[in-house]
Amino acid sequence: MGSKIVEITNENGLHTRQGNEFVVMAKNFSSEIHLEDEKGRKVSALSLLKILSLGIRKGMKVIIHADGEDEVEALEQLGELLANLKD
Repeated sequence: MGSKIVEITNENGLHTRQGNEFVVMAKNFSSEIHLEDEKGRKVSALSLLKILSLGIRKGMKVIIHADGEDEVEALEQLGELLANLKD
């Protein structure tokens, strides 16, 4: 199991469009993937509604957790996506 901390720099945080991009990308990996907020709430990366329920805003740090055979690649690609969110 691996994890990666990413700070959200997008002015509008992680909202529906970007959240959907994250979910679509996460579904491409065989690893089990979760997203955790600063309060320790951890949700499945395969559920847009659960991700949106975290209320991730600019300046917050999130942790991506991945467990499986492609976890390194998953953490790298999903981390890159979150670090470079654009509206």
